[in-house]
Amino acid sequence: MTWLAPLLSVSSGGVVGFSLGLIGGGGSILAVPLLIYVVGIREPHVAIGTGALAVAANALASFAGHWHAGNVKWRCAAVFAAAGVVGAAIGSSVGKLVDGQRLLFLFALIMVAVGAAMLRPNAAGGDPNVHITPRIAIRLIAIALLTGGVSGFFGIGGGFLIVPGLMLGSGMPILNAVGSSLFSVAAFGLTTAANYALSGFVDWTVALEFIAGGIGGGVIGLRVAAYLGGRRRMLSYIFAGVIFAVAAYMLARTATGTLV
Repeated sequence: MTWLAPLLSVSSGGVVGFSLGLIGGGGSILAVPLLIYVVGIREPHVAIGTGALAVAANALASFAGHWHAGNVKWRCAAVFAAAGVVGAAIGSSVGKLVDGQRLLFLFALIMVAVGAAMLRPNAAGGDPNVHITPRIAIRLIAIALLTGGVSGFFGIGGGFLIVPGLMLGSGMPILNAVGSSLFSVAAFGLTTAANYALSGFVDWTVALEFIAGGIGGGVIGLRVAAYLGGRRRMLSYIFAGVIFAVAAYMLARTATGTLV
């Protein structure tokens, strides 16, 4: 059925975009397992490269909204992204050398970490008027190099690391950290995707379908988020449970040596 494969790609992208729009994160960590177990990409490296490109595009779409709302601290975001791109380039280069099954096993472990992070309450404090200083810049660069490396290695957006990293490095509030983080998510994703593309590890057709679904899902997610208001925290707990379940499934499949 020639129509089924594109439908699965668009639908999977919609799930990722919906999550990003609804709770502001979590969706990108599902991109790789969706591409492997639903879309049917059998090569883990291709799934990571393709997912990184799709996540970067969806992050740019969300970033535009935060930019328009004035939530982006540009200087802090630029320093973090520039340093993180170096880490992402190194991480993605190492990731390409790791055996696909082992990479998926490690990916499942990082999913558990993401799920645990989503269960933690978000701190809302911080200085909304923060300005970058040499000391802040050094902290941001150090944190970004590590965060970018993890993001590039696993081909994920890394928002669950970037947001607290920006808050820790600069002292900005979480709203500004979320808006500023999307610039780094896009930069890291594009760096990883470009590195993987050089080795032929990007399925461009699936990526475009995934991006299209993600944009549509993001619009729906934003509207549902506005409707639900303060109840979105409960959805974060539910989504964390979904991530734990998918991680357990991936661990079981990699333990038996099967991908799809």
